[in-house]
Amino acid sequence: MSNKYAEAGVNLEAGYESVRRIKSHVARTKVKGAIDSIGAFGGMFDLSQLNMKEPVLVSGTDGVGTKLMIAFEMDRHDTVGIDAVAMCVNDVLVQGAMPIFFLDYLAVGKNEPKKIEQLVKGVADGCVQAECALIGGETAEMPDMYDVKHYDIAGFCVGAVEKAKLLDGQSIEPGDVLIGLPSSGVHSNGFSLVRKVLLKDAGLDLHKEYEELGNKKLGDVLLTPTRIYVKAIKYLLDKVKIKGMSHITGGGFYENVPRMLKEGQGVIINLNSYPRLPIFDMLAKYGNIETKEMCNVFNMGIGFIMAVDKLDVENVQSLLKEIDERSYVIGEVTDSGSVELKW
Repeated sequence: MSNKYAEAGVNLEAGYESVRRIKSHVARTKVKGAIDSIGAFGGMFDLSQLNMKEPVLVSGTDGVGTKLMIAFEMDRHDTVGIDAVAMCVNDVLVQGAMPIFFLDYLAVGKNEPKKIEQLVKGVADGCVQAECALIGGETAEMPDMYDVKHYDIAGFCVGAVEKAKLLDGQSIEPGDVLIGLPSSGVHSNGFSLVRKVLLKDAGLDLHKEYEELGNKKLGDVLLTPTRIYVKAIKYLLDKVKIKGMSHITGGGFYENVPRMLKEGQGVIINLNSYPRLPIFDMLAKYGNIETKEMCNVFNMGIGFIMAVDKLDVENVQSLLKEIDERSYVIGEVTDSGSVELKW
Protein backbone atom coordinates (compact mmCIF):
# COMPACT_ATOMS: atom_id res chain seq x y z
CA MET A 1 0.00 0.00 0.00
CA SER A 2 1.24 3.51 -0.80
CA ASN A 3 2.52 5.68 2.07
CA LYS A 4 1.80 8.99 0.35
CA TYR A 5 -0.30 10.30 3.28
CA ALA A 6 2.50 9.50 5.71
CA GLU A 7 4.94 11.26 3.40
CA ALA A 8 2.67 14.31 3.64
CA GLY A 9 3.06 14.22 7.41
CA VAL A 10 -0.10 12.41 8.54
CA ASN A 11 0.34 9.10 10.36
CA LEU A 12 -2.89 7.10 10.28
CA GLU A 13 -1.45 4.29 12.40
CA ALA A 14 -0.55 6.77 15.15
CA GLY A 15 -4.13 8.01 15.00
CA TYR A 16 -5.48 4.51 15.48
CA GLU A 17 -3.13 3.94 18.43
CA SER A 18 -4.24 7.23 20.01
CA VAL A 19 -7.86 6.10 19.86
CA ARG A 20 -6.95 2.80 21.50
CA ARG A 21 -5.08 4.59 24.26
CA ILE A 22 -7.85 7.04 25.16
CA LYS A 23 -10.73 4.56 25.37
CA SER A 24 -10.07 3.70 29.02
CA HIS A 25 -10.01 7.39 29.95
CA VAL A 26 -13.28 8.04 28.14
CA ALA A 27 -14.87 5.10 29.96
CA ARG A 28 -14.18 6.77 33.33
CA THR A 29 -16.50 9.64 32.44
CA LYS A 30 -19.66 7.67 31.75
CA VAL A 31 -22.77 9.04 33.48
CA LYS A 32 -26.47 8.22 33.37
CA GLY A 33 -27.77 8.98 29.89
CA ALA A 34 -24.44 8.61 28.12
CA ILE A 35 -24.50 6.12 25.26
CA ASP A 36 -21.28 4.34 24.27
CA SER A 37 -20.44 5.98 20.98
CA ILE A 38 -16.66 6.40 20.80
CA GLY A 39 -15.70 5.64 17.22
CA ALA A 40 -19.12 6.56 15.86
CA PHE A 41 -19.64 9.64 13.71
CA GLY A 42 -21.63 11.40 16.43
CA GLY A 43 -21.64 11.33 20.21
CA MET A 44 -24.97 10.36 21.78
CA PHE A 45 -26.79 11.16 25.02
CA ASP A 46 -30.25 9.99 26.11
CA LEU A 47 -31.88 13.12 27.52
CA SER A 48 -34.91 11.18 28.74
CA GLN A 49 -32.71 9.56 31.41
CA LEU A 50 -32.53 12.89 33.22
CA ASN A 51 -36.26 12.71 34.08
CA MET A 52 -36.80 16.42 33.51
CA LYS A 53 -40.24 17.87 32.79
CA GLU A 54 -39.11 20.94 30.83
CA PRO A 55 -35.39 20.58 30.16
CA VAL A 56 -33.48 23.59 28.89
CA LEU A 57 -30.13 22.86 27.29
CA VAL A 58 -27.31 25.31 27.99
CA SER A 59 -24.14 25.08 25.90
CA GLY A 60 -20.67 26.53 26.07
CA THR A 61 -17.44 26.29 24.09
CA ASP A 62 -13.95 27.52 24.86
CA GLY A 63 -10.24 26.79 24.63
CA VAL A 64 -7.17 27.10 26.82
CA GLY A 65 -5.48 29.99 25.03
CA THR A 66 -1.76 30.72 25.22
CA LYS A 67 -1.47 28.85 28.51
CA LEU A 68 -0.64 26.02 26.12
CA MET A 69 2.71 27.67 25.43
CA ILE A 70 3.64 27.10 29.08
CA ALA A 71 2.71 23.42 28.66
CA PHE A 72 4.92 23.20 25.55
CA GLU A 73 7.88 24.69 27.41
CA MET A 74 7.39 22.51 30.49
CA ASP A 75 6.59 19.44 28.33
CA ARG A 76 3.60 18.74 30.58
CA HIS A 77 0.33 17.84 28.92
CA ASP A 78 -1.81 16.11 31.55
CA THR A 79 -3.51 19.19 33.01
CA VAL A 80 -4.53 21.46 30.11
CA GLY A 81 -7.38 19.09 29.30
CA ILE A 82 -8.84 19.93 32.71
CA ASP A 83 -8.61 23.60 31.75
CA ALA A 84 -10.51 22.96 28.52
CA VAL A 85 -13.33 21.28 30.43
CA ALA A 86 -13.38 23.84 33.23
CA MET A 87 -13.68 26.83 30.93
CA CYS A 88 -16.80 25.32 29.37
CA VAL A 89 -18.57 23.69 32.30
CA ASN A 90 -18.17 26.68 34.63
CA ASP A 91 -19.86 28.89 32.04
CA VAL A 92 -22.78 26.46 31.68
CA LEU A 93 -23.05 26.18 35.45
CA VAL A 94 -23.67 29.91 35.84
CA GLN A 95 -27.22 29.53 34.54
CA GLY A 96 -28.02 26.71 36.94
CA ALA A 97 -27.40 23.94 34.41
CA MET A 98 -25.55 20.77 35.33
CA PRO A 99 -23.09 19.68 32.61
CA ILE A 100 -24.20 16.41 31.00
CA PHE A 101 -21.74 15.85 28.16
CA PHE A 102 -18.54 17.20 26.67
CA LEU A 103 -16.70 16.92 23.35
CA ASP A 104 -13.09 17.88 22.72
CA TYR A 105 -11.12 18.98 19.68
CA LEU A 106 -7.37 18.47 19.34
CA ALA A 107 -5.33 19.89 16.48
CA VAL A 108 -1.73 18.70 16.44
CA GLY A 109 1.35 19.14 14.30
CA LYS A 110 2.29 15.52 14.84
CA ASN A 111 0.19 12.71 16.27
CA GLU A 112 2.17 11.36 19.21
CA PRO A 113 -0.07 8.76 20.87
CA LYS A 114 1.50 9.14 24.34
CA LYS A 115 0.98 12.90 24.27
CA ILE A 116 -2.57 12.52 22.94
CA GLU A 117 -3.29 10.12 25.77
CA GLN A 118 -2.05 12.62 28.34
CA LEU A 119 -4.18 15.37 26.84
CA VAL A 120 -7.33 13.24 26.78
CA LYS A 121 -6.56 11.95 30.27
CA GLY A 122 -6.75 15.58 31.41
CA VAL A 123 -10.05 16.04 29.60
CA ALA A 124 -11.39 12.89 31.26
CA ASP A 125 -10.16 14.07 34.67
CA GLY A 126 -12.03 17.33 34.13
CA CYS A 127 -15.19 15.50 33.05
CA VAL A 128 -15.05 13.31 36.16
CA GLN A 129 -14.78 16.44 38.32
CA ALA A 130 -17.70 17.99 36.43
CA GLU A 131 -19.75 14.77 36.52
CA CYS A 132 -20.32 14.86 32.77
CA ALA A 133 -19.62 12.34 30.04
CA LEU A 134 -16.96 12.65 27.37
CA ILE A 135 -19.02 11.34 24.45
CA GLY A 136 -16.84 12.22 21.48
CA GLY A 137 -14.10 14.33 20.02
CA GLU A 138 -11.74 14.90 17.14
CA THR A 139 -7.98 14.74 16.72
CA ALA A 140 -6.72 16.45 13.59
CA GLU A 141 -3.11 16.04 12.49
CA MET A 142 -2.12 19.15 10.52
CA PRO A 143 1.64 19.24 9.94
CA ASP A 144 1.61 22.37 7.80
CA MET A 145 -0.50 24.32 10.30
CA TYR A 146 1.31 23.48 13.56
CA ASP A 147 4.89 22.85 14.59
CA VAL A 148 5.49 19.18 15.46
CA LYS A 149 5.63 20.04 19.19
CA HIS A 150 2.57 22.27 19.17
CA TYR A 151 -1.17 21.66 19.40
CA ASP A 152 -4.41 23.41 20.22
CA ILE A 153 -7.23 22.07 22.36
CA ALA A 154 -10.80 23.27 22.67
CA GLY A 155 -14.04 21.87 24.00
CA PHE A 156 -17.80 22.03 23.82
CA CYS A 157 -20.15 21.32 26.71
CA VAL A 158 -23.91 20.89 27.03
CA GLY A 159 -25.73 21.16 30.34
CA ALA A 160 -29.38 20.79 31.30
CA VAL A 161 -31.66 22.52 33.77
CA GLU A 162 -35.38 22.53 34.47
CA LYS A 163 -36.89 25.61 32.81
CA ALA A 164 -38.36 26.78 36.13
CA LYS A 165 -34.91 26.66 37.75
CA LEU A 166 -33.01 28.52 35.04
CA LEU A 167 -30.95 31.34 36.60
CA ASP A 168 -31.15 34.66 34.79
CA GLY A 169 -30.36 37.13 37.57
CA GLN A 170 -33.82 38.70 37.50
CA SER A 171 -34.34 38.18 41.23
CA ILE A 172 -31.12 39.97 42.22
CA GLU A 173 -31.68 43.15 44.23
CA PRO A 174 -29.42 45.82 45.79
CA GLY A 175 -28.25 44.62 49.19
CA ASP A 176 -27.79 41.02 48.07
CA VAL A 177 -24.46 39.60 49.15
CA LEU A 178 -21.66 38.33 46.93
CA ILE A 179 -20.01 35.09 48.00
CA GLY A 180 -16.78 34.18 46.24
CA LEU A 181 -15.23 30.78 45.72
CA PRO A 182 -11.43 30.81 45.43
CA SER A 183 -9.54 30.18 42.23
CA SER A 184 -6.51 27.91 42.05
CA GLY A 185 -4.43 30.55 40.34
CA VAL A 186 -4.46 32.34 37.01
CA HIS A 187 -6.78 29.67 35.56
CA SER A 188 -6.85 30.01 31.73
CA ASN A 189 -7.05 33.72 31.01
CA GLY A 190 -4.55 36.51 30.55
CA PHE A 191 -1.61 34.31 29.60
CA SER A 192 -0.47 36.62 26.81
CA LEU A 193 0.16 39.21 29.53
CA VAL A 194 1.56 36.60 31.92
CA ARG A 195 4.12 35.48 29.37
CA LYS A 196 5.08 39.02 28.41
CA VAL A 197 5.54 40.16 32.01
CA LEU A 198 7.21 37.14 33.58
CA LEU A 199 9.02 35.47 30.70
CA LYS A 200 9.78 38.08 28.04
CA ASP A 201 10.28 41.23 30.13
CA ALA A 202 11.42 39.88 33.52
CA GLY A 203 13.24 36.89 32.05
CA LEU A 204 12.06 34.49 34.74
CA ASP A 205 12.60 30.75 34.35
CA LEU A 206 9.59 28.42 34.24
CA HIS A 207 11.73 25.58 35.61
CA LYS A 208 13.08 27.58 38.57
CA GLU A 209 11.61 27.64 42.08
CA TYR A 210 10.82 31.09 43.47
CA GLU A 211 10.59 31.96 47.15
CA GLU A 212 7.70 34.33 46.55
CA LEU A 213 5.72 31.37 45.18
CA GLY A 214 6.42 29.23 48.24
CA ASN A 215 9.50 27.70 46.60
CA LYS A 216 7.45 26.21 43.79
CA LYS A 217 8.46 26.14 40.15
CA LEU A 218 6.98 29.03 38.22
CA GLY A 219 5.86 26.69 35.44
CA ASP A 220 4.07 24.39 37.87
CA VAL A 221 2.22 27.31 39.43
CA LEU A 222 1.14 28.64 36.04
CA LEU A 223 -0.03 25.20 34.89
CA THR A 224 -2.24 24.70 37.94
CA PRO A 225 -5.55 23.62 36.38
CA THR A 226 -8.61 25.84 36.37
CA ARG A 227 -10.96 24.92 39.20
CA ILE A 228 -14.25 23.24 38.36
CA TYR A 229 -17.11 24.43 40.60
CA VAL A 230 -19.80 21.95 39.58
CA LYS A 231 -19.87 19.80 42.72
CA ALA A 232 -19.99 22.80 45.06
CA ILE A 233 -22.83 24.50 43.20
CA LYS A 234 -24.72 21.25 42.72
CA TYR A 235 -24.58 20.71 46.48
CA LEU A 236 -26.13 24.14 47.07
CA LEU A 237 -28.80 24.46 44.40
CA ASP A 238 -31.51 22.33 46.00
CA LYS A 239 -30.79 23.59 49.51
CA VAL A 240 -30.67 27.37 49.20
CA LYS A 241 -31.73 30.04 46.71
CA ILE A 242 -28.90 31.35 44.59
CA LYS A 243 -30.03 34.45 42.72
CA GLY A 244 -27.22 34.70 40.22
CA MET A 245 -23.74 33.46 39.45
CA SER A 246 -20.68 34.61 37.55
CA HIS A 247 -17.62 32.74 36.28
CA ILE A 248 -14.63 35.07 36.60
CA THR A 249 -12.65 34.60 33.41
CA GLY A 250 -11.06 37.04 30.95
CA GLY A 251 -12.17 40.56 31.81
CA GLY A 252 -11.95 39.86 35.53
CA PHE A 253 -14.49 41.42 37.88
CA TYR A 254 -15.24 44.37 35.63
CA GLU A 255 -16.57 42.40 32.69
CA ASN A 256 -17.93 39.22 34.23
CA VAL A 257 -19.83 40.28 37.35
CA PRO A 258 -22.22 42.66 35.50
CA ARG A 259 -23.27 39.76 33.25
CA MET A 260 -25.40 38.35 36.07
CA LEU A 261 -26.99 41.68 37.04
CA LYS A 262 -30.03 43.59 35.86
CA GLU A 263 -29.62 46.87 34.01
CA GLY A 264 -28.75 49.70 36.38
CA GLN A 265 -27.29 47.43 39.03
CA GLY A 266 -23.68 47.34 40.15
CA VAL A 267 -21.50 45.81 42.84
CA ILE A 268 -18.92 46.78 45.39
CA ILE A 269 -16.16 44.23 45.98
CA ASN A 270 -13.59 44.30 48.77
CA LEU A 271 -10.30 42.86 47.53
CA ASN A 272 -9.10 42.52 51.12
CA SER A 273 -11.92 40.13 52.03
CA TYR A 274 -10.11 36.98 50.91
CA PRO A 275 -6.51 35.66 50.83
CA ARG A 276 -4.33 36.98 48.03
CA LEU A 277 -2.57 34.42 45.84
CA PRO A 278 1.20 35.04 45.44
CA ILE A 279 1.14 34.70 41.65
CA PHE A 280 -0.96 37.85 41.31
CA ASP A 281 1.40 39.86 43.52
CA MET A 282 4.25 38.59 41.38
CA LEU A 283 2.54 39.69 38.17
CA ALA A 284 1.71 43.12 39.57
CA LYS A 285 5.27 43.57 40.84
CA TYR A 286 7.20 42.52 37.73
CA GLY A 287 4.75 44.11 35.32
CA ASN A 288 4.23 47.28 37.35
CA ILE A 289 0.51 46.73 36.78
CA GLU A 290 -2.02 48.82 38.69
CA THR A 291 -4.63 47.01 40.77
CA LYS A 292 -7.49 48.22 38.60
CA GLU A 293 -5.91 46.76 35.47
CA MET A 294 -5.10 43.52 37.26
CA CYS A 295 -8.79 43.20 38.13
CA ASN A 296 -9.72 43.85 34.52
CA VAL A 297 -7.59 40.96 33.26
CA PHE A 298 -7.29 38.31 35.96
CA ASN A 299 -9.59 36.55 38.43
CA MET A 300 -7.44 37.86 41.32
CA GLY A 301 -8.02 34.74 43.41
CA ILE A 302 -11.81 34.46 43.03
CA GLY A 303 -12.95 32.12 40.27
CA PHE A 304 -16.70 32.03 40.84
CA ILE A 305 -19.20 34.40 42.48
CA MET A 306 -22.75 33.87 43.75
CA ALA A 307 -25.33 36.50 44.63
CA VAL A 308 -27.60 35.51 47.54
CA ASP A 309 -29.99 37.18 49.95
CA LYS A 310 -28.17 38.47 53.01
CA LEU A 311 -30.36 36.19 55.18
CA ASP A 312 -28.99 33.15 53.33
CA VAL A 313 -25.29 33.93 53.64
CA GLU A 314 -24.65 31.96 56.83
CA ASN A 315 -26.50 28.93 55.46
CA VAL A 316 -24.60 29.00 52.15
CA GLN A 317 -21.23 29.20 53.84
CA SER A 318 -22.16 26.51 56.34
CA LEU A 319 -23.23 24.16 53.52
CA LEU A 320 -20.01 24.80 51.62
CA LYS A 321 -18.00 24.09 54.73
CA GLU A 322 -19.67 20.66 54.92
CA ILE A 323 -17.94 19.72 51.67
CA ASP A 324 -14.66 21.46 52.56
CA GLU A 325 -15.25 24.27 50.08
CA ARG A 326 -13.84 27.62 51.18
CA SER A 327 -15.96 30.69 50.58
CA TYR A 328 -15.70 34.40 51.30
CA VAL A 329 -18.15 37.28 51.59
CA ILE A 330 -16.52 39.65 49.14
CA GLY A 331 -19.12 42.37 48.54
CA GLU A 332 -22.68 43.25 47.73
CA VAL A 333 -25.01 44.31 44.96
CA THR A 334 -25.71 48.03 44.58
CA ASP A 335 -27.82 50.28 42.36
CA SER A 336 -24.76 52.18 41.15
CA GLY A 337 -24.68 50.65 37.68
CA SER A 338 -20.94 50.05 37.97
CA VAL A 339 -18.31 47.77 39.49
CA GLU A 340 -16.55 49.44 42.42
CA LEU A 341 -13.48 47.81 43.95
CA LYS A 342 -12.03 48.53 47.39
CA TRP A 343 -8.49 47.66 48.47
